Amino acid sequence: MGGHYLLRRLVQAFLTIIAIVILNFFLFRMMPGSPERILLRNPHLTAETIAAARARWGLDDPMPVQLVKYLVATAQGDLGYSFQYRGQPVSEVIGIRFWPTIILVGIAEVIAIVAGLALGAYSGWRRGGRVDKVGNGASLILYSMPYFVIGMPLIIIFAAELGWFPTSGMLTPGMSYASPLDQLLDFLRHLVLPLVTVSLGLIGGYSILMRSSIIETRTEDYVTTARAKGLDENRIVRQHAFPNALLPTVTIIAINLGYVVAGVLTAEIIFNWPGLGTLTYQALSVRDFPVLQGVFLILSICVVFANLGADLLYGVLDPRVRS
Repeated sequence: MGGHYLLRRLVQAFLTIIAIVILNFFLFRMMPGSPERILLRNPHLTAETIAAARARWGLDDPMPVQLVKYLVATAQGDLGYSFQYRGQPVSEVIGIRFWPTIILVGIAEVIAIVAGLALGAYSGWRRGGRVDKVGNGASLILYSMPYFVIGMPLIIIFAAELGWFPTSGMLTPGMSYASPLDQLLDFLRHLVLPLVTVSLGLIGGYSILMRSSIIETRTEDYVTTARAKGLDENRIVRQHAFPNALLPTVTIIAINLGYVVAGVLTAEIIFNWPGLGTLTYQALSVRDFPVLQGVFLILSICVVFANLGADLLYGVLDPRVRS
């Protein structure tokens, strides 16, 4: 990979992050309401106490001063202190909720990639068959459905009616575990429904994309040549059609990784999964600007780096884009 191509992509990513940081500052301050409403819920606090809190939070500074302080602090890795969590550093608040989201997204991505690519490749290679009609129809339906539409029926059927899985949370509240294995099993029971919801939402998109790519490769000369040599159809798919159809699919998967982290927030809220989704919802309800800014910044940077990774990966797979 050429140094000029790499440098150009890195500069673009850096400038994008700077723009995101500035937008991040103004975005949540344009929202109606004020963080001091947290204090106003306590009728025993005086106006002097509220004014002192505003000064401690830096809310009484002019907007340009707040912006400069925010940029300097962010450059130093300081995301500020949470209003809702009584001055706890935002990095710690987000750090606790970050890994549940990563676990949910990571496992769901692996399941969706394997199942979606396999279904799309089979459907595309046997276009017009029964599996293609059923699989493509199901993929289109799943792809068009938001996570909460997929998750609500799962909660009603498998949690409320059948009682197979818990309705929310990551662990059973107040339960004491005899061993780490019992705790792991309880965690897995809570993970099933959110994981199925996110996986189903992702499988549709990957299946549709792979099906389209496979259909295009069916008409390529190297596939015709492989057939003329008398190669088995399964071997043609595995060794010729599938690897070449992966080129657009791999880049879309890399780009999608960043957006999935943001999109899965709605699924977390439905299942009360203690990740970044529920944290964002709680922070929005009380106008906890530092936490909202921190979550938005992390999610945006995930998208930027995912796009950067996709660009670099595409440059490796297809040298023509480096020019």
